[in-house]
Amino acid sequence: MLLVPSEAADAEALATLRVAAMRPSLERIGRFDEQRARQRLLADFDPTLTRWIVAGGERVGFLVLRPQPDAWLLDHLYLQPGRQGQGIGTVVMQQVLAEVDAAGAALRVGALRGSDANRFYQRHGFVRVEEGEHDVYYRRGSAAGA
Repeated sequence: MLLVPSEAADAEALATLRVAAMRPSLERIGRFDEQRARQRLLADFDPTLTRWIVAGGERVGFLVLRPQPDAWLLDHLYLQPGRQGQGIGTVVMQQVLAEVDAAGAALRVGALRGSDANRFYQRHGFVRVEEGEHDVYYRRGSAAGA
């Protein structure tokens, strides 16, 4: 599994992938709005923080990892719907956690309430710290104990 830097020209492709990945979860709770889903990514898109997930030579997803003073933020992690449930997310998460741990940082992430992502993050050592109207927020301390 490779994590490959994105470029500014990738913004639309990334937004399209995000919509496809989020659509089922958002539809389940009656909140699917394609424009809002696209805008959530495009509003603060930074190609220097965004990486494609490449498996078998194909771009199958992406992530956005934002280093911040108190804890890094895994702002986005999406896989194409047909590539979910194949262990790709676990391999990617192991790579992300190794990077964050090497920096001695904690990691924060949010997931849509009712999404399968909640179980995924809990399996990887994240602890629920807060809940909003539509999202659940998690934190994983650093390997150094932060």
